[in-house]
Formats: sequence, structure tokens, C-alpha cells
Amino acid sequence: MKNYILPFRDLVVHPGLTVPVYIDNPLSVACIEAAAKTDQKLVITPQHSWAYPSLPEDIYDVGTIGDIAQVLRLPDGTLHAIIRTTDIVKLSEINIENGLFTAETSPVEILDDSNSEQTLALRDKIAENMQALSITRKFKIDKMRAIIQNYPMAAFVDSVIQSADIDTDDAVRVLRATSWQEKLVLLLEQINLMAETAKIEESINRRIHQQMENGRREAILQEKMRAIQKEMGEDSEEMDTESLRKRIERSAMPQDAKEKAMSEWKRMRSMSPMSNEGGLLKTYLEELLSMPWGKADSCPIDLTNARTVLDSQHSGMHAVKERILEHIAVMKKTGGNQGSILCFVGAPGVGKTSLCKSIADALGRKYQRISLGGVSDEAHFRGHRKTYIGAQTGRIMDALKRCKANNPVIVLDEIDKMGRDWRGDPESALLEILDPEQNKSFRDHYLEVDFDLSNVLFIATANSLNMSNALKDRMEIIEIPGYTEDEKVQIAKEHLISRAAHDTGWDINNIVISEEAIRHIIRSYTSEDGVRELQRELTALLRRSLLEHNCEDIKTEFTKDKIDELLSVRKSVALSKKIGFGVRI
Repeated sequence: MKNYILPFRDLVVHPGLTVPVYIDNPLSVACIEAAAKTDQKLVITPQHSWAYPSLPEDIYDVGTIGDIAQVLRLPDGTLHAIIRTTDIVKLSEINIENGLFTAETSPVEILDDSNSEQTLALRDKIAENMQALSITRKFKIDKMRAIIQNYPMAAFVDSVIQSADIDTDDAVRVLRATSWQEKLVLLLEQINLMAETAKIEESINRRIHQQMENGRREAILQEKMRAIQKEMGEDSEEMDTESLRKRIERSAMPQDAKEKAMSEWKRMRSMSPMSNEGGLLKTYLEELLSMPWGKADSCPIDLTNARTVLDSQHSGMHAVKERILEHIAVMKKTGGNQGSILCFVGAPGVGKTSLCKSIADALGRKYQRISLGGVSDEAHFRGHRKTYIGAQTGRIMDALKRCKANNPVIVLDEIDKMGRDWRGDPESALLEILDPEQNKSFRDHYLEVDFDLSNVLFIATANSLNMSNALKDRMEIIEIPGYTEDEKVQIAKEHLISRAAHDTGWDINNIVISEEAIRHIIRSYTSEDGVRELQRELTALLRRSLLEHNCEDIKTEFTKDKIDELLSVRKSVALSKKIGFGVRI
């Protein structure tokens, strides 16, 4: 039999209920009026899409049929109707006739097991779970208890669907079920799923709320602590800020640097202590204050003492030491670092770096070494802008900060091995540092203020003259030739043997080695201009002797034969490794 269809977007009702509907859509109004005029039953069914009016294919193939009990047209053109539902029907051949939906309907039989024990138990379980769910969904559980006591099962099912706002697809599945027990099972699944989802949401919300409360609690406690400290005159934050201001005022930095520091201090004071920028500004001011403004080592230059230090720490190199003493003499006369920048050039192991350390000892000044091997970034010398993440001062400023003096000896080691790439040309920055006319106002990118480097004694070392002409022009090249055999013997007797004894744990008094034995090592086991290889051979000699005597440094005379016996074992092991013998398979 054909009946008119009244589609709804999200309304699913069961039979045996009285359903009031309010209609303002002209097509729906016409549908009710047409059904009432012909005294036909009307089918209420949901639709898939949200658009209205819909298409035939958007309407579900199941609905609830009922009688129109009352129709009342209101003055505003809307229509109020009361429909008493009687059966669930299956829809087929859904069509549109004169703009109204019609379909063939056939009733769906429902097993009436509403009074069985299983069905009633399912109903009570759903009501119990709905009570737990009502905490988050905010619906009235008392109304549902009244429905259980006074109304049929259909009213309970419909109330659960509407109260829990069950999805239309799931509500249609409940409508299709052919027994009340089956309907309640489907409803219980949906309610349990909602309850588990509500628990997860509640857990997440509780955790977020707790985190927010903890953060708020900590902020409140910090504010209270600051207020209490302020009342007691012990506000740590205020004290730190005020302490910074006093340190800036007492600092010996130049006026322009002090003005820059006070400007940044005022910015920091206006910011929250918890802000990132406030922390960066505080770090910047601490770096600025840690620089040795006006601090210098005031050790008077003594030429006699300088000569004694150089002679005690270095054998030979008379021409080189005389040139160094000339430079020190000019420094004593002028009271500054007038003169060329010294650059020691020589093969590895001839004592370039240790000679620089001796100069610092002779002058009584702090010593810092900066290795330039592989440096290709200009920021290595000039530092980074303080706006960058991880910004810091350049190596020159960092060396001065560690020395806590503005007149140390800074060694630029391996100056011939600097690189250059897209990050900048470090040599250009180095030219400014080594120029006495420019380094009086050297500006580090991080500090952003001028610093006087004219009191720093810069000394460079290099293995070769493979550097630009501009860089060579800034420095006086002093070539350190290789040592003669006599000089190597003297160095071994005065320095190398004692150093090897210290490295291997020997008592120096238990080592007996003649000049001829040392010459034998030099001639037979070394082939270099410096003395590093000689140092290694002497150390190996003592190590091998310890191994033979079960780690005891008994008094031993190292003759030529003894030396060959001990060192030949070491050489044979090294040779077997080189040609591949002794490989374990």
C-alpha cells in the first residue's frame, strides 16, 4: 500500500508513541495536509543527508507509520501535528509525486518480549549506565526513571535514543531489530561505547586541568614569594636586577659600553622574569660585565729573568731567542706592544707553540692558545648576533674573559691552515685583530661594543708560508730551522728524558743513558727536523724496559745494544702490522 512519507533529518521514533511535530517547510506541510485530507496513515522516516527536501535515494528504507490525530495551522504559517505511531514499516519504490514523497509500505513484525527477565535486566543495566553517563551528558535521569515505571518499552527505547543523542545510523539499526531484547542489546553497546569515550575525555580533561592548575599554582606561589620577599626587603629578583645595575655603574667599561649596558638593563627590568627575552638580556649583561674592562696583569718586565726563562725551557735557537728578547726590550721601553706581530714558522716538533708559552712565562702574563686549523667561519673571531639561538662571543673575547686580564699572550696556532667558505672570510676578521691601528676598537658581534685589543700580545705559528700576502704583511716571519744533532742531544738531556720518565712512571735517577746512546737513537730511529719523534722513541724505550722487568723501573744503563734490543721488538711489531703479518683469521 502507498503512503505519504514525512522525512526528518535526525528523528527516529518507535511505534506506540504520540509524536508532536512542528513543520515550517511548505513541502512537509503539504505532505501532512494531503495525508489528513485522504485520511491516510503517514510514515515518519529519517534521511541520510542534511539537505531538505531530500532525494528519494537519501531516505532510509525503514520508518514508523502512524495516524494523524490532530492538525493545527498556526498564524505564522507553520503547522502543528500530533501523530500516533502504530508500526514499523519497510519502504520500497520511494517516489516523488507532485512534490511529495510516497512509497510502498509493508509492516515489520516485532516479537513482544518486553516483559521477559532478560529484557528487563537489559533495560535496568542501560538505565544504570545512563546514570553514570548523565554526569558528562547533562540529561535528566529522573525523567528516565519515570518512563521506566509508567510507560511501555517503546517509550524507554525512544527516550534513550533521544537523551543520549545516538547517531542516526545506529538509531535506524535499533529500529530495524525484530525484538525488544535485540533493540536493548544494540542500545547497551552504544551506551557502553559512549561511557568509555566519556572516561577517556574526562581523563584527558582532568590531566589538562591538573597541568593548568599546577602551572597556575606555581605562578601564584612565586608571586606570593616575591611579595613576601619584597615586604621583608629580600626580593631575590629585584635584588638581582638591582645588583646588575650597581655592577654596571661600578664597572670600568667605557662610557659608550656603559650606556649600552644600562639601555639593555632597562629593557630587561621592564620584562617578566619568566620571559625568554628577559633571560637572554640577563645573559648578555653578565657576558658584558665578565669582560676584563681596565684589568691588566701588572708584572714588570725583567729582561734578565726573561732570558733565564727562555734558556731554561729551550735549548738552542739562539737567533730566535735574541729576536724575542729584542721584542720584549721594546715592550719594556715603550710600555706597550709596539712592533710587528711575531709569526713562528717551522716544521712540526721544533717547539713553536712551547716557545710562545715560554714568552708568556717570561712576561708574567696569562696565556691562551686558539687553534685555527680548519676554521672557516668569521663568527669564530667576531661572535654571533645575540638575537640568534645559541649566540656567544668570539674566541678572542672568550679568551680574554677566561684570562680576566686585557693584556694576555694569545697564540694563534696554525694560522696557515685557516679555511674560507660561504659563512664568511675569517682572514678578514683576523687582519683587523692583528692591525694595531684597528684593534683598538674591535667590535664583537655579540657584545656590540668596542673593546681595546692593543694590550694583547698576539703571536702566530705556522708550518709553512702558505697564506695570503695581506696576512704575511701584518706579521714578522721568524723561521725556526730544524735542530742539529748536537741540539737534539742537548734537548734530550735537559727536557725529553725527564718528560719520558714522568710519562712512564720512571724514577729519573734509575735511567742511565750516554750522549752516544742518544745520538744512536737520533741517527737510527728518527728522521725529522723537530724532536717529537725522538720523544716518542725515548718513551717507547722506557715502556719496553718496564714490560721486560715486570713493571719495575730498576736502574738500567741504556747502551746501543740495549737500545737496539728494546726498540727492534717494537719496530718488528709495527712492520708486521704494516705488511699484514700476524692477522688473526
